[in-house]
Amino acid sequence: MKRFILLLCIFFLTGGGYVALAQSETLPDSPSENILLENQWSLGAVLHTNGWGLTFRKGHNATALRQFMWEVEFSTYKSSKEVRSINPNYSDSRSFFYGKLNYVWFLRGGIGQQYILNRKPYWGGVQLSWLYYGGLSLVVTKPVFLYIIYKKDGYPDEFKEEKYNPDRQQIYDIFGRGSFLSGINQLGFHPGIYCRTGLNFEYGAKNRLISSLEIGGVLDYSPLPVAIMAFNPRQSFFLTLYLSIMFGKRYNK
Repeated sequence: MKRFILLLCIFFLTGGGYVALAQSETLPDSPSENILLENQWSLGAVLHTNGWGLTFRKGHNATALRQFMWEVEFSTYKSSKEVRSINPNYSDSRSFFYGKLNYVWFLRGGIGQQYILNRKPYWGGVQLSWLYYGGLSLVVTKPVFLYIIYKKDGYPDEFKEEKYNPDRQQIYDIFGRGSFLSGINQLGFHPGIYCRTGLNFEYGAKNRLISSLEIGGVLDYSPLPVAIMAFNPRQSFFLTLYLSIMFGKRYNK
């Protein structure tokens, strides 16, 4: 959450000024070029309160002030309770997240609409839109593997890479994180639904090119609860706040 707020402040304090300067130095579209373009696509980088993601959107104008869109998104997710740890008994041990059971990713696909609340004039400015999306989501999980210390006569004898078992392995039994690919054949799939709402601030000087900042929230629900951290309840609801930067293009067929 702190990282999200910090990024938002940095944009408005520095990025916003840069955008205004760029607009003043770029020749804007003339009135004849500022025509209504029916179709558009955009690609965005997302930073949210529990990770990051990538978004692709495509759609067309339903009316002059309303756009019908579809989107696909990949997003990582980590628990706010994750704390990076090391085994203090071994100076060469690898860091790991103690208590973490699964890596978690979201795949989303849905449809939505964007309503233009304030259209920018042809000489520049900011266009404000309100948006909402909804659709299907898939939570993908992969178990965490760690190197476990096995002792003989009280001394370390062997390191074995195993799936983390919180009932058997304490922090002093762990040498470090295992390979990221370990357990890739044990993926879990948790289908569900999601909804999104937010505000889109388009600051690009050219009507044909999309440059925008978006802030909002996403709520995911899976009827199959997801285990992320040991000794914590499984989660069915996932609420995140996000900030994304979108770039794209408008065009007519």
